[in-house]
Formats: sequence, C-alpha cells, structure tokens
Amino acid sequence: MDSTIRLYMSMSLDGFIAGPDDRPGQELGRDGGRLFNWLDDRESDGPSGQVYREALATGAVISGRRTFELAGRWQGDHHDGVPIYVLTHRADEGDAPPGHARFVTDVEDCARQARAAAGDRPVMVHGAGAAQALLRAGQIDEMEIHLVPVLLGDGRRLFDHLGGDHIELDLVRRLEDRDVTHLRYQVRRAEESA
Repeated sequence: MDSTIRLYMSMSLDGFIAGPDDRPGQELGRDGGRLFNWLDDRESDGPSGQVYREALATGAVISGRRTFELAGRWQGDHHDGVPIYVLTHRADEGDAPPGHARFVTDVEDCARQARAAAGDRPVMVHGAGAAQALLRAGQIDEMEIHLVPVLLGDGRRLFDHLGGDHIELDLVRRLEDRDVTHLRYQVRRAEESA
C-alpha cells in the first residue's frame, strides 16, 4: 500500500497561511506568526502535542520551492534526516539543495518518489503551491488543517489556484485545543465522488 500524502498547514479562518508581505526576514508575513501560537503546546500531552508528534513521524517531506527557500532550505534537514522533495518549476544546474533535499520538477514523479521513500509512514506536504499542484494532480490523500480563530484579512491563501474542479472532502478527525482546531480531511477520489 502506498504511503499517505498528507498536507499539514496552519490556516486562518479566512484561508490565509501567511500574512501579507511574506519574504526572507519576514517568512510568515506581517502578523502571520499568529497562526503558529498553537505550537506553544507542541510538547504537551494534549491534541496539539499529538498532532505535532504525528507530523514529526512522517517519513518524507514534499515542499514547494518558495516555502523551501523562505525556510532557509531547512539547512537540508526538516526532521530526522527524512528526504525532502522540493517541487519546483525548474532546477538550475549547479544549484544543489543541501542535505536530504532534492529538486523535482514533475508533480507525479515527486509524489511517487516521496511515497517510496516514506515506506509505511505518511508523507508531509508544506506550502500552498505544492499543495495546490498535488491536489490538482490527485496526489494528496489527506489534509491536516490547523484552523486558527483569526481573520488575517490579507496574505497568502492556501487554496487560491486549484482550477475549476471542486474537490470533495470527508472530515475524519477533529481535535480541539487552546487557540486551534486540528481538522483532518480525507480527499475523495473522483470515482468516490461520482
């Protein structure tokens, strides 16, 4: 059985994953850090601690190029030395990503490599661009949305460029914690939605 590809993303109630003007030095945009206050409880025995431990138990990471660069390329190691597949439009010759990271230009190939590398563990997805590309290609199985009760009003949206087709989701888990609701959705395949 293939590994589950799961998007992990903190998001405001109005759909933003970063505040406006996200750039190096202000990676989460203005006021975007608000979306990650729940991580203060990541070492707890509560729901946020559980979700955080699950995220770190993943066997591979797929990241969008922009996220990868804003994160300082994670210095080549996102967590525990797992492979990092950076989905990008192009990989420049001579630009070798550090450590366990590699550039991949094809969405399907990226998903295949990450699933194979993860073995029986899930694959973690980071970044709006990667998430949208993988959703359009039918490659995301689940989405773990850390819904934060705030309206950012502006910034980078998670689901801006999905195209015209709608995607059906099934809520399979809901965990409430201080300042966040962790929602896990399973993505219905086209044949399941028909």
